[in-house]
Amino acid sequence: MFRLSERGEKIQQMFSAIAPRYDFMNHLLSFGVDRRWRKKMVRLLKFSDASRILDVATGTGDVVIEIARFTPSSVKITGVDFCPEMLELGRIKVLQSGYSDRIDFTVAPCEDIPFSDNTFDSATIAFGIRNVVDRKLGLAEIWRVVRPGGRIVVLEFSTPSSGIFRCIYYFYFRRLLPLIGGIFSRFRAYQYLPDSVLEFPSRKEFAKLLAEAGFHNIHIHDLTFGIATIFAGEKE
Repeated sequence: MFRLSERGEKIQQMFSAIAPRYDFMNHLLSFGVDRRWRKKMVRLLKFSDASRILDVATGTGDVVIEIARFTPSSVKITGVDFCPEMLELGRIKVLQSGYSDRIDFTVAPCEDIPFSDNTFDSATIAFGIRNVVDRKLGLAEIWRVVRPGGRIVVLEFSTPSSGIFRCIYYFYFRRLLPLIGGIFSRFRAYQYLPDSVLEFPSRKEFAKLLAEAGFHNIHIHDLTFGIATIFAGEKE
């Protein structure tokens, strides 16, 4: 069984603490645009009628439900996350969605995905890769479980390219977001969010990490003035 590092355990505990308010805060702090970003990500998936799709760092299951909406009823979807409290909420949402016959969950970190090589036709990870302590190992694990010809699609926060918009974004992210998070949830958790985004590699650097993991034909899609970015790559 994979043992989390000290930093990994702290991040896991933080997400466990904010799990009950996680969905509400996501939609509030992004002004609801996070739903549109996930839809755009899911539309880049590669699948056939009998495909299996993996969602890593699945949280409360928004992405697996969106995948189920977009794909044929014969497609099976698995969500993995290292936070059991998040998955418990995800199971409730999936039961209410009507897709429970197609979706299952497993508790596991990105660095130790408990599936055989070449299992999935596509893998997604939305707003989760920046929380993976060993990103190289995490991406290598995703590459391992994706079938040859399969695809990885990553959705993550990024830094806007426009100087003026970047200043507005930084003010909101560094000043307002932690205050709003503190009112409705936990200040420290929403102080961590901007720090983790600002620490995340640039688009070019992250694309290089994907290539080093073994993915090729990597495409980068900026969303909403570069607030978020989708990375898509394929496994030969």
